[in-house]
Amino acid sequence: MFQNSNSKTIFTTVVICMLCSVLSVAVYHSFFAKSSLEKADIESYAQKVSYQRINSLLQSDRLTKSLRSSAPTDFIYASQVSTPTVVYIEASSQEENQFWNNKKASSTGSGVIISEDGYIVTNNHVLNNSNVVQVLLNDNREYSAKVIGTDPTTDLALIKIEEQGLPFVLFGNSDSLQVGEWILAVGNPFRLQSTVTAGIVSAKARNIQILNNQNYSIESFIQTDAAVNPGNSGGALVNTTGELVGINTAIMTYSGSYEGYSFSIPSNLVKKVVMDLKEFGVVQRGLLGVVIENMTNESAKEKSLNKVTGARITAINQGGAAQEGGLQVEDVILEVNGRAINSVPELQEIIGRFRPGQQVSITYWRNKIKNYTKLTLRNQVNTTELISTRKDKVLTDLGFELRELTELEKAKVGSFGIRVISIYENSTIALTNMAPNFIITSINKKPVNNIDQLIAIINETKGKITLEGIYEKYRGRYPYSFYREE
Repeated sequence: MFQNSNSKTIFTTVVICMLCSVLSVAVYHSFFAKSSLEKADIESYAQKVSYQRINSLLQSDRLTKSLRSSAPTDFIYASQVSTPTVVYIEASSQEENQFWNNKKASSTGSGVIISEDGYIVTNNHVLNNSNVVQVLLNDNREYSAKVIGTDPTTDLALIKIEEQGLPFVLFGNSDSLQVGEWILAVGNPFRLQSTVTAGIVSAKARNIQILNNQNYSIESFIQTDAAVNPGNSGGALVNTTGELVGINTAIMTYSGSYEGYSFSIPSNLVKKVVMDLKEFGVVQRGLLGVVIENMTNESAKEKSLNKVTGARITAINQGGAAQEGGLQVEDVILEVNGRAINSVPELQEIIGRFRPGQQVSITYWRNKIKNYTKLTLRNQVNTTELISTRKDKVLTDLGFELRELTELEKAKVGSFGIRVISIYENSTIALTNMAPNFIITSINKKPVNNIDQLIAIINETKGKITLEGIYEKYRGRYPYSFYREE
C-alpha cells in the first residue's frame, strides 16, 4: 500500500512539473516575446520620428549651418596636401672681397611653393635683405633660391628655385573665411620641420601696427589662435580643404613666443602682390590719394549713420584719384565695388589689390545721403603708369635694385635720373651709406639717363666708381663711392 501511494506521489509530481513547464512557455510567448517586439517597434518608431523631426528642422538655414559647424573636423587631408608645399628657408648675407668670404648671421623661416616650377612666397622679414637664400623641401632636397622681388609694405617676398614638377598649394578665397572657421598653420617653428597646428579664425582685418615704418603699408591680418612661433613666418595658413588662405606673419607676444594669437596676410592680397613681383619685380600699388581714419560712435551719430562703419576721409591729395572722382574731406567711404567697408584696414586691403590705371566704384556718405562715383587709381607719383624694377646681375651683385623715373618724376626733380628702390644689407652699396629713393643722376661725372647706360659704364670701369645724385626731401647733391675689381 505504501508502495502504491508512493507511485501516485511521483506521478503527481511529474504531471505538475510538466504543467508548470507548459505554463512557463505560454507566459514567455504571451508576455516577454510581445514585450521584446513592442520594444523593437518603439525604438523603430522613435528613430522614424527623430529622423522626420531632424529633416524638418534642417529646413532652417541657421540650424543647418550650426549642425555643419558642429560636425567633427578631419584635418588629415588638409595636412597631407599642404605639408609638402611648405619649405624651410635660411637666409644670410655674405660679404665678399679679395681676401676672405665673411658669412653673416642668418635668419630662418618658412615659405610656400605656389607653382610647380619653383616660385615660393614668404615674408620679407624672413629674407631681411639677404643675398644668400637656401631652401629645404619637405622631402629634404636642398636648393639655392633667387630673390624675384620683395614688398616691405605688405611684408611679402617672392623667391624661386630651379626645379620642375614640385607640389604646390592652391590659392583659396580669403574673403570667404568666417570668424569661427577651422584653419591649419603649417611651418617650421624652432627649426621643427613640417609642423602642423590647428585653430580657428578669431578676427579679420586686424591692424597690429608692425609695419608703421613703411609708407603705404597694408595691415589687414587674419587673426587666429593656431599656435605660431618663431620659424613659422612665411608659412601657410590653410582651410580644411588644404587651400592657401593666408601667409603666417606675426604673433602678439610679451615673451617672444606664442601666447594665444597669430596673424596672417590674406591670400587674396598675397596673390596680387606675387603677380606683381613676378611680372614687374615691384608691386604696382593703386592709390586713392586720401588720408582716412576709422569711424567712431560719436562721428557716426554726427553724420546720422545707422551704424559705426566705413572710413572717414580727413585729407585729400591734390591731383589724386579721390579728388578727380569728386570725393571730399569728411566723406565716409562705405563700399568699394559693392563690398562693404567696416574699417580702415579693410579699405586698404581691398584697394591694395588693384593696380594704377584700374577703375573702382565707390559708395560714400555725404550730407546724410548715399552717393556713388568711379575713380581711376593712381601710383605714388599720381600717374596711372606701371613701373618696373631692374635686377640685372651686375646691380644685384653690387646690392641694389633700380628703376627709371616716370615723366612726372622727371618734371618734379627737374632732371633725368634713376631711382634706387632697395639696397641689400651689408652689400657694397649699403657700405657707402646710400639710402633707398636716392636718385642717381651721374656716374663718374657722366650724366646717366637710363639704367642700360649706367650698367654699361659700370661694366667698363675698374677701380673707383662714384654715383652722384639727389634726394627729393633734401637739398644738395650727394656722392657715393665704391671700388670695383674684375
